[in-house]
Amino acid sequence: MAEATSQTPPSLDEVRARIDVIDAELLALVVERSSLAHAVAAAKAAAGDGGRFGLRPAREAMLLRRLLAGPRNGARPGLIVRIWRELIGDSLATQGPFHLAVWGGKDPARAVEVARLRFGVAPSLRQVAGPQEALANARALGGVGICALTADSPWWGRLLAEPTLKVFAALPCLAAWGPLSALAVAEVAVEPTGADNTFWVTDAAGGSAAVEAALSRDGVAATLLVEAGGLKLYMLSGFYQADDARLARAPGKLSGVIGAAPAPLDV
Repeated sequence: MAEATSQTPPSLDEVRARIDVIDAELLALVVERSSLAHAVAAAKAAAGDGGRFGLRPAREAMLLRRLLAGPRNGARPGLIVRIWRELIGDSLATQGPFHLAVWGGKDPARAVEVARLRFGVAPSLRQVAGPQEALANARALGGVGICALTADSPWWGRLLAEPTLKVFAALPCLAAWGPLSALAVAEVAVEPTGADNTFWVTDAAGGSAAVEAALSRDGVAATLLVEAGGLKLYMLSGFYQADDARLARAPGKLSGVIGAAPAPLDV
């Protein structure tokens, strides 16, 4: 009878030595990647785009989905997302202005937490007293406004009158990090990624069920997020253009799309 063979596991010192080697290799790659941000900025300036905010939400989401779809063994989605969010945020901050203004409503600490999880530690961050200040920051070059979703402020309704400001991110970006609690707004292009949610506002009177039923009959899946000041904010499953006929037929005299965001990356 043949004896079973087993490979001797590496010693703790051997494992630590391998970790040291990997750390050195990672650092070299991170430094190289960060240095390329200067080359990106120079290329954009040469192309005449030097004065534009470099944030590209759709590109980031598709990059992260591609990374998460690859072999990861023991690397959890949160680890991958945190690392690359930091790398992307640092690159954007190197290329030009990048600053956050956060209004957290009754839970400011949570709003700051989800903002840092999404944008990393590189951009400057200040907490503001009201959503209007956060939206003012979003109008500036390199500015992002992060506002909590609360039942006492229909700040999102103001975006109907400001077509250049768009909701482009729902925070947090991983379902494992908790329920949707804030939205990020900026003057950036909002593009489909293949798995998105659209944010739509209406002044339709009555209960939410009637609005959701009307949208459902047109093939639109809607979830009420918050209601305040006579307005309702819905999250629609999928990417919808502002002029979509199905939304035009929905209840309400004053309504419109205020942006869209990639669906949670771990769903």
